[in-house]
Amino acid sequence: MSRHPIPPGRPRATTRARAGAALVAAIVGLALAGCTPAPASEPDPSATPTRSGSSTGGPTSTATPEPTLVPDGTAADNLPLFAAITASVWASEDRNGGRAYIDALVVAGFDKAAMQVTRDRSTVGNQAESIQFSVKWGEECLIGQVGPATGDPVTVVVPVLVEGTCLVGETRPIDW
Repeated sequence: MSRHPIPPGRPRATTRARAGAALVAAIVGLALAGCTPAPASEPDPSATPTRSGSSTGGPTSTATPEPTLVPDGTAADNLPLFAAITASVWASEDRNGGRAYIDALVVAGFDKAAMQVTRDRSTVGNQAESIQFSVKWGEECLIGQVGPATGDPVTVVVPVLVEGTCLVGETRPIDW
């Protein structure tokens, strides 16, 4: 392989550098291509829109139906309902009380005996910076976290801990 002299002050462009630049350009091009709007598609004539108006007619809606409990489903199947309940309580005046989350989950059909909740007050009586609550679902856990330190509510599905519980540490008795 012969080497050509490079003028002083000009960096050498290696084959590897040129290939890397081409790869970056290709990735950027693909990413930008994904930003273009897709062409409008024809509506599916077999689709039946849900009606949000009266029985005499009214606007149709393609809104997502309210999440519901899926008793035979997985924890992931029930995460939408768990998240909706968490968001609903977080938006209420009871947002800082762990009991409010447990009570709302019970009303929705989750098993109270499978739940855990952390304390919503510190040992000196201050409001907790964060509250966690959970529902054990088979070998998985639906976990929610809310509080001033959390920001927006967080809901996730994680495996059950080795101890067979969902939350680490001492939790509040659910004795109501």
